[in-house]
Amino acid sequence: MKLSSLALLGLPFLYLTSALPKITRTGKYLYDESGSRFYIKGVAYQPQGEAAAESEANAANGGFPEPSSFHDPLSSPQNCTRDLPYLKQLGVNSVRVYSVNSSLNHDECMKTFSDNGIYVLLDVSLPLNGSIDRSSPSWSTNLLNEYISTIDAFRNYDNILGFNIGNEVITQVSNTNAAPYVKAAARDIKAYLKSVSSSALVGYSATDGDADFRNSLAEYLTCGGDDIAVDLYGLNNYEWCGDSSYNASGWNAIVSGMQDIPVATYMSEYGCIFSPPRLWTEVAALFSTPVSDVFSGGVAFSYFPTSDGYGMVTISSDGNTVTTSDDFNRLSTQYNATSPPNSPAKSSVTAGQTNCPSESSSLVASNTLPPTPNEQVCNCINEKALSCLVRSSTANSPTIVGDLLNYACQLLGSSTNGTASCDPIGGNGTSGTYGELSYCSPAIKLSYAMSAYYEFNPVDTSCDFAGNATLSPTRPNTAEDASSSASQCLSSEPSGGVFTPSPVSSSGASSTSSSATGSRSGSGTAPAGSNGGGASSSASVALSGSVLMGVVGVMGAVAGGALMVL
Repeated sequence: MKLSSLALLGLPFLYLTSALPKITRTGKYLYDESGSRFYIKGVAYQPQGEAAAESEANAANGGFPEPSSFHDPLSSPQNCTRDLPYLKQLGVNSVRVYSVNSSLNHDECMKTFSDNGIYVLLDVSLPLNGSIDRSSPSWSTNLLNEYISTIDAFRNYDNILGFNIGNEVITQVSNTNAAPYVKAAARDIKAYLKSVSSSALVGYSATDGDADFRNSLAEYLTCGGDDIAVDLYGLNNYEWCGDSSYNASGWNAIVSGMQDIPVATYMSEYGCIFSPPRLWTEVAALFSTPVSDVFSGGVAFSYFPTSDGYGMVTISSDGNTVTTSDDFNRLSTQYNATSPPNSPAKSSVTAGQTNCPSESSSLVASNTLPPTPNEQVCNCINEKALSCLVRSSTANSPTIVGDLLNYACQLLGSSTNGTASCDPIGGNGTSGTYGELSYCSPAIKLSYAMSAYYEFNPVDTSCDFAGNATLSPTRPNTAEDASSSASQCLSSEPSGGVFTPSPVSSSGASSTSSSATGSRSGSGTAPAGSNGGGASSSASVALSGSVLMGVVGVMGAVAGGALMVL
């Protein structure tokens, strides 16, 4: 079917004069402003980017090649107008978008969708260095700033349903040590949204797996109350294949396992292609009891064509013409036939919370979360307490930064007889311990490691690292100066280490809120670029005040004195 006119489709534009109803969560259900239940009837709306090369660390953690590039689908008014009649023919009320460029303008696309009753579920992470790395997890200043920048670009649109802070970050039991970082991201993003009076939901989309893994992770990310639990828990599920059934597909076990989750759940991706053709018989089950007693709809994958056969339309080479498939037509039939139950009534729902699960054979995640990333402290340390700084050209290459960080930390371990290490910039999501600079950007972590090595042998060649580093013009003269500067920088850390982030400044930094609250909780990670989940699981990070233990300690050893700490 090709687009020539709206009359051809029998689908008139419906330009609404009022804002879309706000969707909120009460307990485990979504409701509109009238009190009616809201179900996500969605489709994934993201053109496929290029796949990056697989890394050894990611492969060891059950990963797959991530995109190395993306095409922002909400920045082209022409394309959104082109696709609108087909989204309406599908009968969707939501689209899920995985990556956008926050510096571009999205007004026309968002208005086009809003005027036609389509909400947007937006992932705020980006490919490669713009998301929590499952092989070496960290919740850091650069990620917080990136997430807030995207949120600020979209939070005032009336059809933003929610912001996803992660998609399949955790893929197997061995990398559930990344879960504290995902939960810390949810905590900080929820605090930020509240501070700017946004009611947008905060979500996470999980990979499927065996029941113990699937249920334990869902319990972990939704436990502990509204301040730290996600609002919307998605499951990327492809178990209903062909003309299957509620029991044969295993959906009965999924519904049973999720029935006590205290927040709204949905199928954030679904649509198995392994028993073609896709009949979409799961749609009827998804929007009726007993599934609708637990799930609030789902997102079919995918509107745009994919290299592995999940797409429902093809786009002409000039980008102007859409051709639908039988796959598209069958989903349209199923979606437009849905009539989900409007129960339970909002007034009858009691919001609750669950206790967080303990570590187990299916969950190696501590309930102690890392602190809020503090740009002010990291920049202060970088400017006043470090001697050897990564060059800006290198800092913009995450692969080189990761490799250099591994190398510098190995040098510290082999060259300093244990007097210096990368512990202050690392952490452990299983034990819930973290270094005091574990939330800094990968570039500042690298500068820390290189500075520690330089202080062990303070000659110019020690701060070269194959031309990737340079001596700081404001470097401290002595170990005592470094210690004093670091102490002054750390003194601005809010009590407890958890605070409400502020908007990103023009320099790209999020400042520390003056109304810091909460208790410092912690889990950390191995330094960025470390090799796989095993490295971060075995890291041991002290909670002492020795942020510059490596730099200051080595300097003291060189001077012949005792080990110095801050």
